[in-house]
Amino acid sequence: MLRQADGFDAGGAVLANIERLKHGAAAVVTGQQVALFGGPLLTLLKAATAIRKAQDATRVSGREHVPIFWLASEDHDLAEVDQVALLEKTAVETLRLGLKADVPAPVGGLRVDGGSEDGRVRLEAALERAEELLAFAPICQTLRECYPWDAKLAGAFGRLLTKVFAEFGLVVIDAASRAAHALGATVLRAAIERAEELEAALLERSRELEAAGYHAQVLVAKGHSLLFLIDDVSGARLPLRRVGEGWKAGARSYETAELLAILEAAPERLSPNALLRPVMQDAILPTAAYVGGPAEIAYFAQSAVVYEKILGRVTPVLPRLSATLVEPAVAAVLAAHELEFLKVVEAKTAEELGIRMGARAMPIEGKRKIAAAGNAMDAELTALTEYMSSLSADLGRAAGVSASKMRYQMNRLRRMAARFEVQKQASLSKQALAVMLSLLPEGHLQERLLGGVWFLARYEGLAKLLVEHAGQECPGHRVIYL
Repeated sequence: MLRQADGFDAGGAVLANIERLKHGAAAVVTGQQVALFGGPLLTLLKAATAIRKAQDATRVSGREHVPIFWLASEDHDLAEVDQVALLEKTAVETLRLGLKADVPAPVGGLRVDGGSEDGRVRLEAALERAEELLAFAPICQTLRECYPWDAKLAGAFGRLLTKVFAEFGLVVIDAASRAAHALGATVLRAAIERAEELEAALLERSRELEAAGYHAQVLVAKGHSLLFLIDDVSGARLPLRRVGEGWKAGARSYETAELLAILEAAPERLSPNALLRPVMQDAILPTAAYVGGPAEIAYFAQSAVVYEKILGRVTPVLPRLSATLVEPAVAAVLAAHELEFLKVVEAKTAEELGIRMGARAMPIEGKRKIAAAGNAMDAELTALTEYMSSLSADLGRAAGVSASKMRYQMNRLRRMAARFEVQKQASLSKQALAVMLSLLPEGHLQERLLGGVWFLARYEGLAKLLVEHAGQECPGHRVIYL
């Protein structure tokens, strides 16, 4: 831990927390993939929640609790982590380094320049473009410090996260190291030696979930394994499958004794899958609770049986803070048009939001005339339909269909009037686009798409603000005004 902390340029607060762990402190743990420039906002939300829950647990229990961020650096989905989404004036812009791997290898060990001169050019271009989009805010200098050309993805990500939450002593751990795997060797050994027993438990849990109306996050089939094997020649991260009494990874077969020998000599070559990873993590750390997003919490419905079989206990899981951050300029537009966040979500598109804003912006006389006509028509149609129904059920049904068509045309007229207002006031469409890009970019919740650095650039005290809001006890989405 101390060696990695030094590599992440950790300060005194981190070193103090590591010392607390050495003397019996518990841990509140979270983690995330090592995405470019810190990845989406949810990374910051996870870290802030772990920090706040550790603070609260220390205060309530009297036992020290330390926040830990576990880097998921062994994942091999390079396309997913080689990107960060930021905003330009009219669209979401995705920055990429264009990293490539010949085989599906763990991403954390890849250099940010790809080990080539062309890669250095792409890295510099990404940093320069990020600086432009982030308006050369102080966080840009931090990005340059964390992403020199010879840095690796895990190291750069870890340094950035350490710096952002420096005052809170967030301890960042790279799980791909030999030391980490050696500490978790008992779990890796159990996954090899007790593979059949674990498979049976997971298959039974999958049946239980399906019977209860849920679905399993990880498909478990006969021969399923909880492990990947790093090929010693190509470096590929290959799923291990059980075949008869032996094992297979790629085209190569292994005996159980061979895998145990690899575990003894090079434990970093055995990599846990999504169901085993938290078990290995909690065998290494004195974990009191894990902070996860909705999908991660769903994983625990399956991994709980692995926990019980290997550790004899299941770690409590806490939901991370889920939030949309509203910048002052966006808040001003929402206030001017009396819009709430849920109304933006309901609109779904900038065009629809613009129409709603146009409807509110119409002159009061126009609003009254349209409302009066609509209300009068609705009242007359309701009375007419009731009268027709009293004469004949068929007449009533026909009147109902005709009334629906007329109401549709009335609504169409309302939308036409609102659209005309949008065309007349060009600023409305621009405002609607700006709001939608910021709060619901490309139809996604902001936290899942926009890079956390976007908000770090705009709000100097963001880390502290997120930690404050992460104290919520009731799960649910929160709207935070910056």
